[in-house]
Amino acid sequence: MDALKAEIANKRKALQQDEPGSSSRPTKYMRRGDIEKLKEEQERKEKEEKERVAREAAEAKALAAARAKAAKVPSRPASNSPLPLSRDTDSPKPETTFNVSNEETVRRLRIKGQPIRLFGESDKDRRLRLRALELIEEKGHDRQGGQNDFKKALEDVENVEREMKGKSKGKKRDEAEQAASGVLDLALIKSDPDKLYPIIYYALKRTLKEWEESMDERPEHIKRSTQGKLAAATQVQSAENLKPLFKALRSRSLPSDVLSRMAEIVHHMQKRQYQRANDSYLRLSIGNAPWPIGVTMVGIHERSAREKISADQVAHVLNDEVSRKYIQSLKRLLTFSQTKYPPADISQLMG
Repeated sequence: MDALKAEIANKRKALQQDEPGSSSRPTKYMRRGDIEKLKEEQERKEKEEKERVAREAAEAKALAAARAKAAKVPSRPASNSPLPLSRDTDSPKPETTFNVSNEETVRRLRIKGQPIRLFGESDKDRRLRLRALELIEEKGHDRQGGQNDFKKALEDVENVEREMKGKSKGKKRDEAEQAASGVLDLALIKSDPDKLYPIIYYALKRTLKEWEESMDERPEHIKRSTQGKLAAATQVQSAENLKPLFKALRSRSLPSDVLSRMAEIVHHMQKRQYQRANDSYLRLSIGNAPWPIGVTMVGIHERSAREKISADQVAHVLNDEVSRKYIQSLKRLLTFSQTKYPPADISQLMG
């Protein structure tokens, strides 16, 4: 029985040694993938070694070249010293033409606010530095001296002319504003129509400015309300639409009949006669034509009253879109002026 157990133990031990994962079993074969990995690793190591050797050789070569170059180049002056003067075969050497004593060199350098000696600077280098500074100053004066004086004089003349023009423009503007501050004289329509342009311009500009300021002075809760936002948008739109009118007033290019009607509107607005100003506005926008929409042919047959419908009686507001917009904005200015400056007589209020 004991012999049988011993035999079984021997067989079991032999089987364990024959297992594939056993370390005691020698490896007789290798897979192809392992062989390829070993080859790639070996090639990579060889390549890295070659690159390292080449890099070390290049660094050694660059270091040798730098040492050779440093051995050939002579020593330079101090870092903050100026560069030596340009070499010119025709000009004499600086040391032969600029013999200055050390005391004089120190005095000139102190006048220029320069250090009397730089680190590692000899007396000869110091004289050369002084000479270089003086040459730089001389060249600067030669190039810019005369031009700067003339340029400065020219700039002074231009500034004076600009100030005189500004004063003259300001004086004319003040005179026009003072003329516009009073009530417009309707007699100027026949006597001197050109004087009406600045008066109408500044009167309408002042009313528009007051309208804008009244929008800004409103309480915050009114500004944020829907009606307040609509009122502000109306003011901005009117200011934009009035720009062509202001441009025409500045260029004095308004038709004579339009100028007359606007002079009447401004005159009555300044006197707070808004009912009459509204009548002038209606004559400006609609006119006195029997057909205010601009009809010039009322039928296919010739009529006896056809000559009454003339082109000069057609409403100006219907001529073009630009005119319609600024005439409508003019009515808004009248409405604002009536609100800000109400008339003493209630009958003069616009409907």
